[in-house]
Amino acid sequence: MRTLMNSATLSSLALLLASCGSAATGESPAVTATLAEGHAVEELARFDSPWAIALLPGDTEALVTERTGKLKLWREGGEIRDVTGVPQVDAGGQGGLGDVVLAPDFATSGMVYLTWAEAGEGDTRGAAMGRARLVREGKPRLEGLQVIWRQVPKVTGRGHFAHRIAFSSDGRYLFLSSGDRQKMAPAQDLSNTLGKVLRLLPDGSPAPGNPFADRTGPSAEIWSYGHRNVLGLQFDAAGRLWALEHGPKGGDELNLVRAGGNYGWPLVSDSDHYDGRPIPRNTTRPDLAAPAISWNPVIAPGDFLFYSGKAEAAWRGQAIIAGLVSQGLVRVAIDGGQAREVARIPLDARVRDVAEDANGNLWILTDREDGRLLRLTPRKK
Repeated sequence: MRTLMNSATLSSLALLLASCGSAATGESPAVTATLAEGHAVEELARFDSPWAIALLPGDTEALVTERTGKLKLWREGGEIRDVTGVPQVDAGGQGGLGDVVLAPDFATSGMVYLTWAEAGEGDTRGAAMGRARLVREGKPRLEGLQVIWRQVPKVTGRGHFAHRIAFSSDGRYLFLSSGDRQKMAPAQDLSNTLGKVLRLLPDGSPAPGNPFADRTGPSAEIWSYGHRNVLGLQFDAAGRLWALEHGPKGGDELNLVRAGGNYGWPLVSDSDHYDGRPIPRNTTRPDLAAPAISWNPVIAPGDFLFYSGKAEAAWRGQAIIAGLVSQGLVRVAIDGGQAREVARIPLDARVRDVAEDANGNLWILTDREDGRLLRLTPRKK
């Protein structure tokens, strides 16, 4: 079934997607709708609590992680297949199978990187990262999975794993976000990796020259600290690293990440605690790194990207942010170290991840048990 809608009927998109999709095979698009900014959206497939997407070269295949612990290989016009050889995950709350990223040399090595929540002793768990070779011939599988990093320490609870991956543009360094696990104070403690952004080598070892490399233990991995729950980690075209993170009751932030920077959590935030207790604002501590932009009320961001401008020249260099509570995409313009919101694209669904293909089209994962894979393409002018 294919349905054409105009912007006046956009609010019914979620209902139509729920009733018209083709979940089992990912065959021809189930729905086409016209958005307010002149884009068409196609539903390509459905997944169980999808978390991350990695488009494979050619843009006709994609890897999608499901938080429940499955890795899926989607192929345009074909069936969605399970990839075997994935790690055992501790699924529950915000934890489970997380990010999936292609190695910079994927075209020759076939290597992919994954993150997940891993059980520890007692009632503890922590984020982990591994890499393996993806084999697509025959039954898709991961071969030679190696765990190359673990969050230190493992703690109780099932929240704030973060575990987003970003490679530097030259492919030499792997940056990884490590959430505060809802423990707050460890984000200011350099003896652990909770509430940090880390700089590693592709094999998971600490990168030489990190700002706290002279200290022993996990400190050698740390690039920046004072983070809460970084669910977006990306480099812009100039090679600068940006982190997108959740605040508590308000205070979502986009930060330009610099070596050794302290980003304030839980000392400051443009928000309050969930129980109403006030938190000093960022302006009260000029010695700490201030966000480029913050949101109150929240957008509850997922991942984001910096748009290339191949299909929409006016968007070139802007951050395109997946919004959970805001239920759509948020466009943000960057001006040096500052940022400002310029527009929102409503999708009437919690958006978890967003990717861009070689033609500048946007691929979107919606959240929760009946998550959709959508493709946004500009309407021909």
